[in-house]
Amino acid sequence: QVQLVESGGGLAQAGDSLRLSCAASGRNFALYTMGWFRQAPGKDREFVADISWRAGRTSYADSVKGRFTISRENAKNTVYLQMTGLKPEDTGVYLCGGAYTGGAYGYWGQGTQVTVSS
Repeated sequence: QVQLVESGGGLAQAGDSLRLSCAASGRNFALYTMGWFRQAPGKDREFVADISWRAGRTSYADSVKGRFTISRENAKNTVYLQMTGLKPEDTGVYLCGGAYTGGAYGYWGQGTQVTVSS
């Protein structure tokens, strides 16, 4: 079981960069596939990126490919989301999720707000 806490959100202008962090407490962080999701007002939660627990493989939503990079430091129990070339449509609450050995996402943080102005 892990507890997740996101940080790094804030206000940005279009074209800016932000780096989000998700710190995990608990055991066996390396056994969790970690993902970033986001939810804009009035919209469903959507997948942004994830990084697998076994080989560190990454995947991205088409809308962020080439602009966002997910990474993890197992020694620090932390996963990051480097966001560049931010757009107003990237605005939302960004949530970190954990999926034990790549199963269903069963652990979530509270989220961090990202607001991008044009």
